[in-house]
Amino acid sequence: MAKYNIIENKEKEAAYRSLVSPHLMDELKEKILNIILIQKKYKDKNYSAKKLADELDTNTRYISAVVNVRFHMNYTSFVNKYRIEEAMTLLTDKRYQDLNMEEISDMVGFSNRQSFYASFYKLNGITPREYRAKHLALHSTDSALMKKKKQ
Repeated sequence: MAKYNIIENKEKEAAYRSLVSPHLMDELKEKILNIILIQKKYKDKNYSAKKLADELDTNTRYISAVVNVRFHMNYTSFVNKYRIEEAMTLLTDKRYQDLNMEEISDMVGFSNRQSFYASFYKLNGITPREYRAKHLALHSTDSALMKKKKQ
């Protein structure tokens, strides 16, 4: 795991997590999903936990508590997960095969290529470039098999 300087996070018990009632947590969870996922705020490089908290009329500690307890990750990992999922879609879409990694990274909301690569590798165990090459190779093999079957 030395690649991209990824280290495993140790589980910490934050006292403020227990201060948020389960009902409020569920309510905030739905609102967070709506803003981050449905409204696609994860694509905004500058959309921080602070902006999310302001939009939800709460504070960043509550946002952090909800994301930690309900999604089992920190805010950055939570947002990056959706960025990576979209990147995986773009990397395997023929319409975007001419885009380079910086362009894909930018489209999904990463500020720089290094954080894109590190997050992608952490989630998938391979680089975005390897992922694209692997998928395109699989796709071309599938296409060749389909053509052979039709003959």
